[in-house]
Amino acid sequence: MKESLFRGVATALITPTNESGVDYAHLGKLIDYQIEAGIPALVVCATTGEAPTLSDKEHLDVLKFAVDRANGRTKIIAGTGSNDTQHAIQMTKDACSLGVDGILTVTPYYNKATQSGLVASFGAIADASSKPMIVYSVPSRTGVNIEPKTCAKLAEHPNIVAIKEASGNLSQILEIAALTEGKLDIYSGNDDQIVPILSVGGIGVISVLSNVVPKQTIEICDRWFAGDIAGSLALQKKYLPLIKALFSQVNPIPAKAALARMGYCEDYIRLPLVPMEEPYRSNLYACMDALGI
Repeated sequence: MKESLFRGVATALITPTNESGVDYAHLGKLIDYQIEAGIPALVVCATTGEAPTLSDKEHLDVLKFAVDRANGRTKIIAGTGSNDTQHAIQMTKDACSLGVDGILTVTPYYNKATQSGLVASFGAIADASSKPMIVYSVPSRTGVNIEPKTCAKLAEHPNIVAIKEASGNLSQILEIAALTEGKLDIYSGNDDQIVPILSVGGIGVISVLSNVVPKQTIEICDRWFAGDIAGSLALQKKYLPLIKALFSQVNPIPAKAALARMGYCEDYIRLPLVPMEEPYRSNLYACMDALGI
């Protein structure tokens, strides 16, 4: 049995930025907020962290800052994915040298690799990593799905320990669980499917929602693990309007709007993304008000 990187919730952390660059004062405040809430892991410099618009230096500087700020209080998982496998390998090596606890690597985007290409690419990155690796399937962004049989092949690699599954296809996720049982942990990549994915064998979520409400997101999983299925489902339903608002425009636009309102960042996002628009912003704020956030 492979050792799990985490169980429960990992926050897919935003990267606070402003016109001058990365906003480390707010980043430190946000990391402390997450740790104080009890989050067992932070995923840094991935999709929600705007990795595509961070320079390599910024990317690695943010990872180092996160490792130093966490100081062992929570696990730091580095996003190192790229559509260029060699670039992903180098970023993975560099991230590992900074002392991160794990790696998250997204399916190569734009190239549209075959399933054999995915096995070869993920395998090459995992070979280069000195830390356990999570593969990330999000076909709505990358144009390529990681099929269940491909997951079974990837699960044979000793360094590939989990998949973040954001296809939204529960039948596929159940098949992955059946083909990889005991060899590949499954994390929900969609906040509106935490309970459904736990029900088919998942062990947690890599969450955008937990940027805003970390304690409550943890409670959804903790209630499930404690056998309080009804309580877990009730919380999933309670936070569904907020989840929908956080994805009403492309992530991380709404997450940054929410966290700016809470004082954890400026409402600044790098092009080609732009700040949240109306009426989406007003609806997000209304959802936050209804929950007392």
